[in-house]
Amino acid sequence: MYKQSALMLAMIIGIAGCSSTDTFEQPAPVPEVVSSVELKEQWDLDIGDGHDGNFLYLEPLYTGDRIFAASADGEVYSIEPEDGEVLWERDLDREIMAGVGGDQAFIYLVTRDAQLLALSREDGEQVWSATLPNEALAAPRSNNSMVVAQSIDGKVHAFNVADGEKLWQYDSAVPALSLRAAASPLVGADLVLASLANGRLMALSNENGQPVWQYQVGEPAGRTELERLVDVSGVPLILESAAMVVGYQGKLALVDIESGREIWSRPASSLHSPMIGNGNIFLASANGDIVALRGQDRRELWRQDQLAWRQPTQPIVLNDYLLVGDFEGYIHVLSLEDGALEGQLEYDGDGLRVPFKLISGGRLLVYGNSGEMSVFTLETLGDDK
Repeated sequence: MYKQSALMLAMIIGIAGCSSTDTFEQPAPVPEVVSSVELKEQWDLDIGDGHDGNFLYLEPLYTGDRIFAASADGEVYSIEPEDGEVLWERDLDREIMAGVGGDQAFIYLVTRDAQLLALSREDGEQVWSATLPNEALAAPRSNNSMVVAQSIDGKVHAFNVADGEKLWQYDSAVPALSLRAAASPLVGADLVLASLANGRLMALSNENGQPVWQYQVGEPAGRTELERLVDVSGVPLILESAAMVVGYQGKLALVDIESGREIWSRPASSLHSPMIGNGNIFLASANGDIVALRGQDRRELWRQDQLAWRQPTQPIVLNDYLLVGDFEGYIHVLSLEDGALEGQLEYDGDGLRVPFKLISGGRLLVYGNSGEMSVFTLETLGDDK
């Protein structure tokens, strides 16, 4: 099922925006790399059946003192980041579709039958549940007073974290066709930022869910529904008082959080959040190219095209390098300076989909589609290697 779902997504990405005479794009072969760096595994752990053959985004939650992770078959873990020790494990005996979100008291998951679950951070016991009108793919998010979940029918739902009482709901227009991907909402002190399949970034009032402003990241264009795909499936990157957002077949933009006013924008197409490092912006483009833009004027600095159509994950900056995973489970290490491929590791034969995370000590947390989880350090190879 995974391979079929992945192929369908690749086909949608490949033909969106193309003419009827274009052919489906084939992924580039795995690049041959002479490594100057290597990823050294510090610990590893199996998280149930991982995504269990489903096209999901079960991203682990790192809170500084804990890693919380879940699998599609209902296994939930609390893990010590330093050495991978399992602090507690729960079998929910329910299929999980979205997670993991969390706050100071609870972690949050959404089941296949659209139940939002709040579990105790201390032992994984269920504290409350609430019903959503449809399934969710993106992890719920919380500001410690309310938790917000976004369902695939374009609705944004807010609940009281204490007891799961429904606070409000916002309904957005849903296009006839959208990508099977979704961004988690960002929940601040006053606003919720929701990225939607209709190409909009919405700011909703925490008090009642009413729109405060909206920003059009992508404008639908073309004759077919495929050509008109404009999903915003990456979480906005918060930079002080502004949000950086990118859409599929849309643009990369910096938007004032208070007013929704555009500060700058440029054409771009990506399924993932942008990344910042050394004052520059890095994007995993929808066609698989990894692109570096100069922060001050967004001028393209370099483009790495050897990963074309390999469905790269969101880039992450570690030391002087940029790391991405791909649909065949390879981890690629790129130079921040020029995008050259400096290292490579074949990690998970079922593929990599969720973003990598940086944890304490400058280490890399990786969660593969099969359920394999590892923490790595990135080290430079000596001249004798």
